[in-house]
Amino acid sequence: MKFIILGAIKLYQIFTPKYFRGKCLFKESCSNYVYRKTKEEGFLKGVKAFRFRYKNCRSGYYIHTINNEKYLISKDLKVFDKTLIRDKYLKT
Repeated sequence: MKFIILGAIKLYQIFTPKYFRGKCLFKESCSNYVYRKTKEEGFLKGVKAFRFRYKNCRSGYYIHTINNEKYLISKDLKVFDKTLIRDKYLKT
């Protein structure tokens, strides 16, 4: 099962047009994150990683500044440190 997910992600990365890429909120793209988790930790962890990113890498987020530190607050109210967030979203 693990290899099905890994293959599907590779196909997605190969055939997805460039204008769809780079829209992920996180520095490590969602597909790379899920690929890495699946490869390192197996099928179930890969599925969990996909669900986590799908829920949190969506519109409805906002950037919040506390003591000059920026944080991303997801639609589900999860807080992410700036080290995980793609730089272009921190400039807003």
